[in-house]
Amino acid sequence: MFTRITSAFMLATLYCMVVVSAFPATTRAVAATKITYAEKTFLNGKARHYTYKTDDGVAIRYFIIKSSDGVIRAAFDACDVCWAENKGYSQKGDVMVCNNCGRRFPSTRINEVHGGCNPAPLNRKVEHGAVIIKVADILQGKRYFDFRR
Repeated sequence: MFTRITSAFMLATLYCMVVVSAFPATTRAVAATKITYAEKTFLNGKARHYTYKTDDGVAIRYFIIKSSDGVIRAAFDACDVCWAENKGYSQKGDVMVCNNCGRRFPSTRINEVHGGCNPAPLNRKVEHGAVIIKVADILQGKRYFDFRR
């Protein structure tokens, strides 16, 4: 009885090996090169915060807001000065406020002014009712969120 079970197990294992080797893995997941959001998501002027997780586990945070002048803008949830505190920004009316130092930034200046405590700009494109951000552009902000060093 034991040899029959062992023989059956060995035959089944051999069969699986033959079947698997006969069908090589030709289908591979293709990494996304861009992230798309519906433009209507931002019509109310409220900042929406998002996180992109890198292959090595770094969570890059950013926000998208439709400013009071009607332009959809994007920025990293960090700046050149306060990034190490990892506190980001919150919205108060028509301004984004640094949660570390309290400085206030009008929505109309987001993605235009950079350096200092200004939210670090993130490239974006709006077309055909969609806000499009390239993953490569998001990855440019990794330095603000990589605390493993």
